[in-house]
Formats: sequence, structure tokens, C-alpha cells
Amino acid sequence: MKFLYLLPLLLILLGACSDSADDQSMDDSFSPPLLTAAESGDLPAIRKLLDENSPVDVMDACLWTPLMKAALNGHYEAAERLIEAGAEVNQLDKGGYSALMLAASNNHADIVELLLTHGAKIDQVEVTGGWTALIWAAKLGHTDAVQALLKHHPNPEIRDFDGLTALDWAEKTQYPEITALLNSAG
Repeated sequence: MKFLYLLPLLLILLGACSDSADDQSMDDSFSPPLLTAAESGDLPAIRKLLDENSPVDVMDACLWTPLMKAALNGHYEAAERLIEAGAEVNQLDKGGYSALMLAASNNHADIVELLLTHGAKIDQVEVTGGWTALIWAAKLGHTDAVQALLKHHPNPEIRDFDGLTALDWAEKTQYPEITALLNSAG
């Protein structure tokens, strides 16, 4: 039953990028090599491309950066190297998603911590559902990500477009451990 919440997540993430010709800044058939390397966590390729002066914040048609790809896929070392090279930790894609939201929504707590220690905006709100990294982690049952976020004092009172907080989502989706964490933090 809890896995039914993953379908809307996938649909929202996919819907955050329009495929209309008017919205595209580059050809969909081309993925910049640094994006491809970051997505797969290929650290030697990332180092080589950065040494060759590949732009660290190169974007695809959805405005995804290499740091976003690394964060989404849990590639800590890749994310760390991209940040060292000057990657913008608060860059947003077309749906208003940041690397922090992508890491939190996939329970990559180590990357959540890395991004927050490098200035990621903890209470950034995306534009498709009004969710923060904390709401994402709570609604998906990602205890480790919730704990990492709570160490950095997010605003637990932020409500999404349906008027729900992270605590509301934890209760609604029946994650008692996250409910307890959020109650003790609030």
C-alpha cells in the first residue's frame, strides 16, 4: 500500500520537465558528458571532464545539473567532487526541485548532510506540489533523510499546496517513527 505513493512521485518528477519545443534549451538527444558521468557516479570521468574545464553546472532540457543527477542517484563522491568544483547547490530545475529535494526524496541522508553543510536552502519549496525536502522525506517514509534534515532545523510548519505539513504526511502515510521524530522536533 505504501508503495502507491511512489507512482505520483515519479509522475511529478517526470512532469516537471516539459518536452514541448518551446521549453527546450537544448536537443533532448544530446546529454552533456558531465551529466551522464554524474548520473552514473563515474568519478574518474567527472574528474577528467572537470579538468578539461567542462562547465560544472551544465544543464539538460529540464534544467537538471550534474549535481542534481548525482544527488538523485546517491553518488556521494560525485556530488562532493562537483561541489568542490563550484557546483551551485541551490540550482532549481523546471519544477523547482533542488539537489537537496532529490537527495531527501530518495533517502540519501549522507548527500542531504553534504548539501546542507555547503549552503543548500533547507526550506526551498518546489512548484508542482509545494513540497520541501522535509515534506518529501516524511511522505515517503525516509527516516534517515528526515533525521539528517532535522539536524539543520527546517521549518516543520511549511504547508504544501494541499495544506499539509511534513508531520501531516507522516501521519497520513502511517510512518510512526517519522511522526515521533517530527513531534519531538516541533
